[in-house]
Amino acid sequence: MSLAVTFSRAQLGAQALLVSVEVHIANGLPALAIVGLPEAAVRESRERVRSALVNSGYDFPPKRITVNLAPADLPKQGGRYDLAIALGILAASGQIPAEPLAECEFIAELALSGETRAVSGILPSVLAARTAGRRLICAPGNGAEAALARGARVCVAAHLQEICAQPDRLDALPAAEPAPAKTNAHSADLSDVRGQSRAKRALEVAASGAHHMLLIGPPGTGKTLLASRLAGLLPPLSDDEALESAALASLAAHGFNPAAWKLRPFRSPHHTASAAALAGGGRNPRPGEISLAHHGVLFLDELPEFKRHVLEVLREPMESGKVNVSRATGQVEFPARFQLIAAMNPCPCGYFGDGSDRCRCSGDQVARYRQRVSGPLLDRIDLHIEVPRIAWRALQAPPGDDSATVRERVGRARRRQYARGCLNAQLSLRQTDAACRLRARDRRLLEQAVERFGLSARAVHRILKLARTIADLADSDEIATLHLQEAVGYRCPGPGF
Repeated sequence: MSLAVTFSRAQLGAQALLVSVEVHIANGLPALAIVGLPEAAVRESRERVRSALVNSGYDFPPKRITVNLAPADLPKQGGRYDLAIALGILAASGQIPAEPLAECEFIAELALSGETRAVSGILPSVLAARTAGRRLICAPGNGAEAALARGARVCVAAHLQEICAQPDRLDALPAAEPAPAKTNAHSADLSDVRGQSRAKRALEVAASGAHHMLLIGPPGTGKTLLASRLAGLLPPLSDDEALESAALASLAAHGFNPAAWKLRPFRSPHHTASAAALAGGGRNPRPGEISLAHHGVLFLDELPEFKRHVLEVLREPMESGKVNVSRATGQVEFPARFQLIAAMNPCPCGYFGDGSDRCRCSGDQVARYRQRVSGPLLDRIDLHIEVPRIAWRALQAPPGDDSATVRERVGRARRRQYARGCLNAQLSLRQTDAACRLRARDRRLLEQAVERFGLSARAVHRILKLARTIADLADSDEIATLHLQEAVGYRCPGPGF
């Protein structure tokens, strides 16, 4: 047989599209041509495949070999097609039967010795192969990650010879095994934070409703400490959420660590990060920090130190829960349902309003510093919390509730929200009107807050969602006056801030 077809998967954003590897062998001068928009790494597979076949004890046909990666208009990159190309050549030259290969998909890079090597982005390919009803064969280095997809048929092969030895019994290859579960999930505990009772209460509210949060205060008051505890207050990821988060991490340059399975992502990029680093991008677009924090926490420390145009890329994902990356070759979409927690000083020196008279910043300097963060971005942050300098006596106070206790309350509040349909931060305008009804006197209270603080319509809806979350924490079906007052206080900090 001079024609054979094997199957692999291309990586396009968060999608893994099917690629048919068509191999034709004809008489003519010995040559191997790869067509179908291959990039440099794919074209170089000619030499890897040739050496892998010879060193594995198989013949490399001295004929004209054409490899077509279909569809032809889909860009192909990386060494993930090596194994499928090698098996296609062996099947087309009659060295192995072609029929059993049609039931499998092959994703692995080949070493010159014929050994298989892991590739990035294997988890989206596993999920796509599961949907298509095919078995996926990959390198052992991808096995632990690929095994996370329940219901998928995944086998590992350490060498090309393992597949070719029994091509009609590929199901006999070793099944992929998951990595041992990680037991010490989030070791940082909320009880480590002494004092700051108001900020800890706000952190619990933020965790309960998935609200965005801004911490404002002088250096050394515990802003970063508080932010690092947020992920530990969130309930464990569900299987579907964990798969989505792991699939995005699999596409990143560092890959996904299977030992972190079901742990909430916590991303903390440095303030020198670029817009592409946050939103994602590149010639072959990869997810950025926003998407890598999907179903987790994105922490931005020293918020005004980020370049303003970098921060502006957060605005749309905070509303829509997704990132669209457009390039000349097309557009890809990454999910980005993250929870933002940011921290900043109140002025350039950091000591404005702390009561120590150390601040020498002028009013103009303070105003320019705060204007580094745009009003539209601040308007999308639900809680603006002052984290003041605390007295020595407060540092000696006994610790408050630990993360496990708070996490239980957060989980109970979230179950109430899911019973209504979704978390409060994700409520649409119509859902907000239905779930956040106020009594007449409470509507007047909210109207007074709008007039006093000049709140936008978006801010009003976010206050209502906050009040709904506070009511859920209190196991209340109705929003009481105290719940609304607390929500307004979180939205409108004191005059010093």
